[in-house]
Amino acid sequence: MSELFAQPYDMDARGFYFKDLEEYDTKRKALRNAYGQIVEEFEIQFIDGDDIDCALAKAIGINQANLGRYYSAVDDWNNDQKTRYIIAVGEGGYSESTEPDDLDMDIYEIDSMKELAERFVEEGLFGEIPEHIRFYLDYDLIARDLQVDYSETEIAGNRYAYRCG
Repeated sequence: MSELFAQPYDMDARGFYFKDLEEYDTKRKALRNAYGQIVEEFEIQFIDGDDIDCALAKAIGINQANLGRYYSAVDDWNNDQKTRYIIAVGEGGYSESTEPDDLDMDIYEIDSMKELAERFVEEGLFGEIPEHIRFYLDYDLIARDLQVDYSETEIAGNRYAYRCG
């Protein structure tokens, strides 16, 4: 479970930690500043949790308005869906309201573009290449060509090559 912090914009109020939407609502409603006034606006900060959930918070642009969406995504999406969303919204220019299953994109977990080139040759994406010819292929050159269509990123310690449709 992710731990977040609500930092009030009101300089006379103290923020609070919370782990779910219910705890946030309870603490938010009870919070008063030094003058007894209700505190209404907060900056939401990711404090602790899984690396993928931290990247998700950044991609969503976590704030008071989308806090419910963030917690729903953390609870309901698997790591593949989270990764797809993070790449699409954080790097691919998709809208924050995008659903991960609606995305037209190719994602490969790789260490380098050269590894992606080798995988594509192995899978036959460049046609049937006899085994004895494969030793003479310049995988670095193929990798460089793939960079025209594919980009690389790192999420939660894993490297990916991706292409958004």
